[in-house]
Amino acid sequence: MNGKQRFSSRVEKYTKYRPSYPKEAIDYLYDEVGLSDRSNVLDIGAGTGIFSRLLLEKGTSVTAVEPNAEMRAAAESASEGDTNFRAIAGSAEETGLPEHSFDAIVCAQAFHWFDRSAAQTEFRRVLKPGGKAILVWNTRVLEGTPFLEGYESLLHRLGTDYGEVNHRNISREMLEDFFRPGALREARFFIRQLFDFDGLSGRLLSSSYSPEPGHPNYEPMMKELRELFDRNEQDGTVSFDYVTEVYWGEV
Repeated sequence: MNGKQRFSSRVEKYTKYRPSYPKEAIDYLYDEVGLSDRSNVLDIGAGTGIFSRLLLEKGTSVTAVEPNAEMRAAAESASEGDTNFRAIAGSAEETGLPEHSFDAIVCAQAFHWFDRSAAQTEFRRVLKPGGKAILVWNTRVLEGTPFLEGYESLLHRLGTDYGEVNHRNISREMLEDFFRPGALREARFFIRQLFDFDGLSGRLLSSSYSPEPGHPNYEPMMKELRELFDRNEQDGTVSFDYVTEVYWGEV
């Protein structure tokens, strides 16, 4: 499925069950990277606006670019009435925005969907001189507990195309090639979600590589998910742990 359309049926679950980003990571963008309440920021691949809203809370002006109409509508609804926010149809490769008009670009949980070469050209076009690109992922921890390891195994065995679309396919070399030579800087933070079984099911089904009802893998996957939860729950919940990775610099 076209990467720009594959979340259309998952907007409600994405909005409800995907994690936010740790306060420490947002503070880092303002204390170290140089964002401020005077910044004009472009959020590319903004999805339902999870990251946009964290910047809006800081008083920053945000233009959200999102090609998926359903996700863009959710972002607009969540920030309705905020005069510092606007959402437009567009993509990382073709935003349709004026050149040299933004202080920074953020891409949260989105960069791995882009055509990197075309996105690099577009980023350079719309950023002001000295402007920064900021790539952010909540990277799920894969090991350390039987639940985390069992969940990863489940995705590999019964997910539709998990190995192909996993953002871990973005290598260090790809990141270094995207930024100007020697410009790449990075930081890491931690965030955790606790889920009961309904929440865990919603989190799984928010992912584009999870089979939906009617797919032959759907029932087996949900059955194994229930068994995995029952084996590992403590006080009715399981823990999703993430490392929030931030990569930034001039492009």
